[in-house]
Amino acid sequence: MASSKDISMRQLRYFVAAATAGRFSQAALDVHVSQSAITSAVAQLEESLGVSLFERQSYGVALTAEGHRFLQHARHILDTLNDALKEPLFLSHTQEGTVRVGATYAVLGYFLPSLLARFKRSYPQIEIDLMDMDRPSIEAAVLEGHLDLGVIIVSNSEALERFEHYVLIRSRRQLWLASHHPLMARTDITLNDVAEHAYILGTVEEGEASTQRYWQARGLMPKVAFRTSSMESVRGLVAHGFGVTILSDMVFRTWSLEGKKIEVRPLNDAVPPMELGLIWRPDLALPLAAEAFRQFLIQACGT
Repeated sequence: MASSKDISMRQLRYFVAAATAGRFSQAALDVHVSQSAITSAVAQLEESLGVSLFERQSYGVALTAEGHRFLQHARHILDTLNDALKEPLFLSHTQEGTVRVGATYAVLGYFLPSLLARFKRSYPQIEIDLMDMDRPSIEAAVLEGHLDLGVIIVSNSEALERFEHYVLIRSRRQLWLASHHPLMARTDITLNDVAEHAYILGTVEEGEASTQRYWQARGLMPKVAFRTSSMESVRGLVAHGFGVTILSDMVFRTWSLEGKKIEVRPLNDAVPPMELGLIWRPDLALPLAAEAFRQFLIQACGT
């Protein structure tokens, strides 16, 4: 069993970078170190923990089940340290007020919960009035002054110039497929390759429109076998081999509800990432509580 002296913050940072990038070489570029430094840090972690954190594959690396679990702990440790270093706690605990926030389905389900918990630890006196709304409704409510901030998929917005905005994360889109799918044998996969196979189209968060944009840019269209607004249905259908899909890393999970494994592979085509961000009205100063929340999200995601 590992002891605290066996594991350093550097090792945790390099491990998270590798898990995020899916390639040790890319992780090294992201954190400005050599690839050998990433490899060594991961090897030391695996030795300390007594488990394999990654599966080494031809296209890069993929987290094992143990790796996925440890990633959650590692991110929590790094996030907590970051918050402690960046937030003036003696001031943040005295701030009061309410911030009115609108967020879409995927944002609420896959992005905001842990950040909300971190914000409340630093700003316990600030109340968050959180509303589940679709993107057009959030944009209208922000412009009308009914919401201070919107957290949306900004890459779906058709008139982003109406707002001040900040991109919090850019989440790469990759191919999801079953372990036994024929494309698993390919080392280089393009949209042309994907177009030959049945496709599971997730329609949540304007998924159909965003999918069509990058397919049409290549003069292609997917061979849609199923459309569904349920992310769990997408996972189940993909895991059982009924088709493949292309979705962002933010919503990826390794297992379906039935315990079937889902694989992920990068695409050679320049498929645009999903961009998630903040919007606010450009001609109004934000209340202090809303400004604190805005700055917190920018700092938290900036790391």
